[in-house]
Amino acid sequence: MGVPKFDPSPLKKPHRKTVALVLGSGSSRGWAHIGAIEALEEEGIPIDFISGCSVGAYVGAIYASGSLQSLKDFVLRMDGKKVFSYFDVVFPRSGLLDGTKKVAELFSMHTAAERFSDLNIPVMMVATDLYRGEKVIIKSGNLLQALRATMSYPGLFAPARVKGRLLIDGALVDPVPVGVARATEADIVIAVDLNGGIISRRMRKTNFKEIETSAQEDPKPRSELLVKLSDFYETAEVAFKEKINKLLGRDADLPDIIDTVMTSINIMEERITRINLAVEPPDILIQPQLGALKMMDFDQVNLTIEEGYLSAKEKMEDIKALYEIPREVAEPD
Repeated sequence: MGVPKFDPSPLKKPHRKTVALVLGSGSSRGWAHIGAIEALEEEGIPIDFISGCSVGAYVGAIYASGSLQSLKDFVLRMDGKKVFSYFDVVFPRSGLLDGTKKVAELFSMHTAAERFSDLNIPVMMVATDLYRGEKVIIKSGNLLQALRATMSYPGLFAPARVKGRLLIDGALVDPVPVGVARATEADIVIAVDLNGGIISRRMRKTNFKEIETSAQEDPKPRSELLVKLSDFYETAEVAFKEKINKLLGRDADLPDIIDTVMTSINIMEERITRINLAVEPPDILIQPQLGALKMMDFDQVNLTIEEGYLSAKEKMEDIKALYEIPREVAEPD
């Protein structure tokens, strides 16, 4: 899916309002960003800047490289297996998983972009300094290093070393980085918050069975790589959890350690998001109702993308009202 090439020249500022898109953290809920972007494109709403955190930064970078359709095709062909299991176990180091090589593979299979300057739209990614607790904004340099940092879920992924600093997931300080988008001085800031409803487990009442069924009835041919990945996903997550739980002697009646860590951090992220959005609200807030999905529920791809699309569509009249160019400044025919 192509996007217009960004022209940094101040002499060529668009004769229209500029739009900054904020894509928040959310793990498996992150595919909702794909649907939201598709809804904006369908309605002709341009995106001039992107700020993202964690999976939001990943989807944003893919889109800014012009490869969103490639990502969508990939996740829809994953056969519902767990993307999370794609990473290498490194326990008991500083994280259970090492994502350096795999993040590179999962990004490079969709685009040849290697640096921020290769992108068609300016992208800003948020990470957290592990020792200082500071928000770190990365907007230049190596893309893969930045993605590795913003996606370093604490306790699960080993921290990323970037320019001498140990960085982890930006969701610890700014899950939906609206303030970063405001700094671009864009006329309109649209934010997609994936953390709403986590505590209440809120989901849309719409029946998505038809979506899942149609996807199963019309499977697309899978590449050799996808076949190998699917074979690996089949048992990787179960085996991984069993080993960790056996090692730690988990009570069978309690949630396993992975679910406990993830759920706890999700609760924290929702609380932080509420506070941050109250202080720095976007012009438009899109909140897909995916609260019942856990971090590793990557088998709900169709539902997640569709929910992102529907949630964005529900806000489209408000978006158009803000984006409409006043007649007195509209370009002459």
